Amino acid sequence: MAESSVFHRDLHSSLPVAVAGEGNYLIDGAGRRYLDACGGAAVSCLGHDHPKVREAIKAQVDRLAFAHTGSFTNQPAEDLAAHLVARAPEGTGAGRVMFIGSGSEAMEAALKLARQYCVENGEPERSRIIARKPSYHGNTLGALATGGHEGRRAPFAPLLIDVSHIDAPYPYRLKHKDESEEGFARRMADLLEAEILRLDPATVMAFVAEPVVGASLGTQPAPKGYFKRVREICDQYGVLFIADEVMSGMGRTGTTYALEQEGIAADLTTMAKGLGAGYQPIAAVLASGKVVDVIKAGSGRLWNGHTYMSHAIATAGALAVQHVIDEENLLSNVVARGKQLASTLEAAFGQHPHAGDIRGRGLFWTIELVADRGTKAPFDVAEGIAAKIGAAARARNVMTYPSQGCADGTHGDHVLLAPSYTSIPEEIDLIVETLAAAVDDVLGG
Repeated sequence: MAESSVFHRDLHSSLPVAVAGEGNYLIDGAGRRYLDACGGAAVSCLGHDHPKVREAIKAQVDRLAFAHTGSFTNQPAEDLAAHLVARAPEGTGAGRVMFIGSGSEAMEAALKLARQYCVENGEPERSRIIARKPSYHGNTLGALATGGHEGRRAPFAPLLIDVSHIDAPYPYRLKHKDESEEGFARRMADLLEAEILRLDPATVMAFVAEPVVGASLGTQPAPKGYFKRVREICDQYGVLFIADEVMSGMGRTGTTYALEQEGIAADLTTMAKGLGAGYQPIAAVLASGKVVDVIKAGSGRLWNGHTYMSHAIATAGALAVQHVIDEENLLSNVVARGKQLASTLEAAFGQHPHAGDIRGRGLFWTIELVADRGTKAPFDVAEGIAAKIGAAARARNVMTYPSQGCADGTHGDHVLLAPSYTSIPEEIDLIVETLAAAVDDVLGG
């Protein structure tokens, strides 16, 4: 085979060619079938061949592909925005939605929108951002700076803006032995207030957090009461709360928006992966009524435009995805299959000598692997344990999402699972059985 001209993620790898999708399986050029237990990166929430989504995209191609948003709107974008606003968490108000191409773009747009809000609200001195570590908010420079994953940030550090980072609530390593969940939640949330006061409240623009931390920490939900306290702190000091729901939103954790389960609303919400389910590149930013009203009363214009905003084919595909989730009552399946996934993971790994933690919500679960369960010591990063387990699962025809850095941004191995919302019980059982075998392949039975 001739050398590829594609700039692949690994220039020394030889990748199989994906040629088809069938249900929750991917098929390569040799006819080998892989059960997709991670949706690529929590993307393919409807599997790989849903007929209603395919037909919606084909029909839109026949009507209209692109019309620049400086001159036109289009019906799929209008309908999708109305759908998302109607389902937004209580307290969002009369929000509006901006459609762009990726989760990284969505975070950049949210940061710029937060800045525009502050300027138009008569507070131009507000420019500071507070986020959490570890976290991942995207690969563009602003999004990467906002993220708190040291391994991903390090090569580009000289290019990144200054962002403050506080600890994300990570009970496996940060909760005190005799601390209650409520006390832990309060202590971790109060780190935000302390950082706001350290920076000077008049200069802080936004706090950014994932409702359930995704790739960097491995599907870590917040302790009960954490986000309610965060909302109180943001309101007290006039700080915007940006919820990054790129991975955890759009049904992944059992509700349309992950924040629904926390009983609060964000000022700005980013979403992507489950929004379009991989059928077209699409992401979005939901701006709350509070943000919209200030801009509407000020310049009345969005200062951050993109050529492919509200792309008709992408929004038509995403609208079909959201309709399928509703029509097939898939959120109830996410909850049911999520409970099954949690219980089977606990049965397989609850007493495993190298399984330090099992965590997640909905169809969004992770096992964290450690060298020593008693001391919680992570494996040496050079061993690449998570990647080896991912490769072993792939060799057994199941795709998982291995990652490193959960313990301190560099060390700490975990394997993330994000199966399709259409998963059946037999597929969940196969995923856990295969992961258990892969762990044994790498670490011994």
